[in-house]
Amino acid sequence: DYNLDVVQDIRARLVALATTSPGYTSVLMQGSGTFAVEAAVGSMMPKSGGRLLVCVNGAYGERIVTIAKYLGINSTVLDFGELNRVDPVLLANAIDAEPSITHVAIVHNETTTGMMNPLPETAMVVKTKGKILMLDAMSSFGGMPIDLAEIGVDVLISSANKCIQGVPGFGFIITRRNLIEEWKGNARSLSLDAFEQWQTMEKGHGKWRFTSPTHVVRAFQQALNELDEEGGIVARHARYSESQRILVRGMESLGFKAMLPVEHHSPIITAFFNPASQEYHFDEFYRRLKKRGFVIYPGKVSQADCFRIGTIGEVYPDDIRRLIGAVKESIWW
Repeated sequence: DYNLDVVQDIRARLVALATTSPGYTSVLMQGSGTFAVEAAVGSMMPKSGGRLLVCVNGAYGERIVTIAKYLGINSTVLDFGELNRVDPVLLANAIDAEPSITHVAIVHNETTTGMMNPLPETAMVVKTKGKILMLDAMSSFGGMPIDLAEIGVDVLISSANKCIQGVPGFGFIITRRNLIEEWKGNARSLSLDAFEQWQTMEKGHGKWRFTSPTHVVRAFQQALNELDEEGGIVARHARYSESQRILVRGMESLGFKAMLPVEHHSPIITAFFNPASQEYHFDEFYRRLKKRGFVIYPGKVSQADCFRIGTIGEVYPDDIRRLIGAVKESIWW
């Protein structure tokens, strides 16, 4: 069946993007990226004897905490605040303080602010302590080079509609084959049982347990082809990075201030403080930019007045230059 061949092609290509080392596999899960995160958390954590340490510095770390609560999973929260990166030293101390911790969850790019967490340093801590590392790479995988085996990531989750530039409809989990084999019987959900989904795809050569998101799968294969045509992840990362540099430089030239120090920026999304002028209103700014063909994101940070601009997707440096021109035209305060 050609449809099954497409699934198998996607699964193999995802693993190839994630690492050059053998022993890894992937499983696709219907739904949004959060479905895939919940499937991973609920399937990898043993029903007894496990504890998940969640590093939090934004809304998506908080979401993992919420998932663990819903599923009745023992968890510990290490909260760094929305404007700070995950600190490897504090992470090491937290693991030492609670010997029952078996798994650690980190969001790679926390799009609440655009914060890029220090992956190699934090992964080194988790590996040194002998724990399993789960990486929410929703907004980074496909747009930033990551070698799971080299860095020490055990479980990676991402989604069809982010840096690989497919359309929404499924997420995916990439993990070590010998690890996912241990997940049997762990799941707290029938439809979000990542082990059973993986088993079905393995034995059925690409078969889905329940109705497949056919059109999304086809679109994703095309998106993978386009990623190859662009020159792979390294080339895409270079494009995203150049767009983000132009964005920050252009916005700052117009008086906007980036929320994070430049060394914490990601090429994915950037948060800017709202202007202090009493005449400024985000809704009006948003409306003026939308009228000129650009859509920006409202702020997601609880302790700061801000907005965000993304630089991923089918967006090129010239598009960002046009955006800066549109921002200049939209300023009325």
